[in-house]
Amino acid sequence: MTTYMIGTLSVKDWDWYREYRAITEPLIAEYGGTYLTKGGDPAALEGDQPCDAVVVVSFPDRATLQKWYDDPRYAPARALRQDSGVATSLWMVDGVPLTT
Repeated sequence: MTTYMIGTLSVKDWDWYREYRAITEPLIAEYGGTYLTKGGDPAALEGDQPCDAVVVVSFPDRATLQKWYDDPRYAPARALRQDSGVATSLWMVDGVPLTT
């Protein structure tokens, strides 16, 4: 079942992002992940949690997404993002099969 990683980011400084992308994007592709959106211009319909960017990535399944997240090659990118003062929420959400 397709699983989605949904991330919201509140960013003060984007200097870290070029290096982060260089590590993350090829690794996500290696795990069969596909970006559905990244960045954008988020506008809240409800709530007031600040958010400068939203990322949605589909993965083949939950186990694959977890393997990507736990991959030691991703660890430096994760640390870079976290050490850059980016407030991040990441969620793993299983897709729901559509029925008619």
